Amino acid sequence: MAQDAVEDYEYEALPENSSLSASLLAGAFAGIAEHAIMYPVDSIKTRMQILQPTPQAVYSGVINALSKISTTEGHKTLWRGVNSVILGAGPAHALYFGTYEYAKHAFGGNESGHHLIAAASAGACATIASDALMNPFDVIKQRMQVHGSVYTNVMDCARKVYATEGMRAFYISYPTTLTMTIPFQSLQFATYEYLRKVLNPSGRYDPMTHITAGGIAGAVAAAATTPLDVAKTLLQTRGEATDVRIRNCNGLVEAFKLIYQRQGLAGFGKGLGPRVVSHMPSTAICWSVYEYGKWFLNKSNSEPVPMH
Repeated sequence: MAQDAVEDYEYEALPENSSLSASLLAGAFAGIAEHAIMYPVDSIKTRMQILQPTPQAVYSGVINALSKISTTEGHKTLWRGVNSVILGAGPAHALYFGTYEYAKHAFGGNESGHHLIAAASAGACATIASDALMNPFDVIKQRMQVHGSVYTNVMDCARKVYATEGMRAFYISYPTTLTMTIPFQSLQFATYEYLRKVLNPSGRYDPMTHITAGGIAGAVAAAATTPLDVAKTLLQTRGEATDVRIRNCNGLVEAFKLIYQRQGLAGFGKGLGPRVVSHMPSTAICWSVYEYGKWFLNKSNSEPVPMH
């Protein structure tokens, strides 16, 4: 009976005898797993969103892109730049989930019942903090993902981008990134927390709940914010373009105008398929790894609860 009590304790709210390090470590593992496992699909998404693609990098869909890239450039091309997200994802997601847990508790999100505003607000706080750290790594990643990228590794890319475009290149997309990720994470967290409580009212650790709720939350948020992601890709890869207007594009409004002028409304949906395909499993992986890590680390610090 005592063992059952240990397994059923409310791990979701981070018990008082558990340090913040449990959330940070679980978040770091979750971030690395999320980005690394689905990285090839993310590479395809970036290629499909490029506003000025080379003739060799025009794709009709995810399968066509996967086949074409693997055949003409080799399957390793799909993994170019993955070291950048691995380096950045660990600390960024540790900060992300640590901020989320702290903010959710402060906003009353750990109380019984549904607290969508608290979860959404905590998600917004988390993304502001983590994106400030992750944005340069994301820029490097996308520069290495484009067709014909000449960078040999992450450090080579960082050095060359800084030498030719300065520090501004690593943060030119940060306002746009926040404009995208704040609604993305707010919608994702609110959807996840709602579904988690609906599917698992007891609050016990249940992997299938986290996989299902995380996958649906990721798909919904990814689809809703794709237009902003297209603009972010344009800004982060502008230095690789030969088109003067693209190279000099300076913000979200200008990026939206340029996309509309060149590709119409359809341009804002570029990469929707691979973005949803990528985010649905990656978010499910992220939440399931995070919840398992939090459960495991907290369980290790918990004492059996005596039954009377």
